[in-house]
Amino acid sequence: MNRFVRLFLASVMIAASCFVHAADAWPSRPLKFIVVAPAGSSLDVIARLIGDKLKDRLGQPVVVDNKPAAGGTAGTGEVAKSPPDGYTLVMSYNGPLAFGPYLYSKLPYDPQKDLAPVIITTNQPNLLVVNAGVPVNNVQELIAFAKANPGKFNYASVGNGSSSHLTMEWLKTKAGFDALHVPFNGAPPALTSVLAGDTQALFTVPTVLIPHVKAGKLKALAVTGRTRYALLPDVPTMMEAGVKDFEANAWNGVLVAGGTPPEIVARLNQEIDAILKDPEVKAKLNTAGLDPVGGPPQAFRDLIRSESERWGPVIKATGAKID
Repeated sequence: MNRFVRLFLASVMIAASCFVHAADAWPSRPLKFIVVAPAGSSLDVIARLIGDKLKDRLGQPVVVDNKPAAGGTAGTGEVAKSPPDGYTLVMSYNGPLAFGPYLYSKLPYDPQKDLAPVIITTNQPNLLVVNAGVPVNNVQELIAFAKANPGKFNYASVGNGSSSHLTMEWLKTKAGFDALHVPFNGAPPALTSVLAGDTQALFTVPTVLIPHVKAGKLKALAVTGRTRYALLPDVPTMMEAGVKDFEANAWNGVLVAGGTPPEIVARLNQEIDAILKDPEVKAKLNTAGLDPVGGPPQAFRDLIRSESERWGPVIKATGAKID
């Protein structure tokens, strides 16, 4: 082995040693946790539960920053462009991660290249509700009502490009009715709109809806999972309600910038996975109607890819575009 080769190998070993030491020393300063939904939303609930536990496990503050603009793509894009050092995390969901490439002609990031998935946090069905004053009691009656009232039926969503938005667009396409889309920044204002009667219907995760269903202010018509929802066992699935092959879950998770050292991604995954398994955290999430998932980073990467492939044709069929 000549002198040049020996020097080169020595330099590589020194660099690798420094890299491992830097990863071992991480984190040495506070973490920023961007949430692409407003305070009070289901994503915010999840992020704050995780952030509160993560600060103790990592020994550094975790600052939650709500950025619900542009259907979650602004906050997701900010993290995609952040330094790949693990200090900036994002709590994002299927809208910016799987639907965005088909909805935006110029999405400022590539979800599968510019982001490093850390972990799936929760996965739950959407719940279809209507204002209590709408004269329908099931999905088929809703479809008939919308067809009989062209131009008079509208629905709220938690944001352009969200599962809340596209699930209704998919139902419109499959059932052949029209409805005006009224997007909001997050579930709380969308819910307020339906409760006030300004909009008539809403698909979103059950978290913020269940108390109003139980109070009689909203009617729950169906859930979008393959099986019935444990907290609303009397509410049928969309398939049971007569809409064939209709499944549309809402999932979310934590990501960092693409290129973040795998050791840091693994550390974050390990800590957050343990948090999601914590009995106290599980109980709080379950009470909020959220199902913790966890698992390795690759499972989240596979989910983003498979959901993107599944929803791409659906989005094209609905003609939904956001520009």
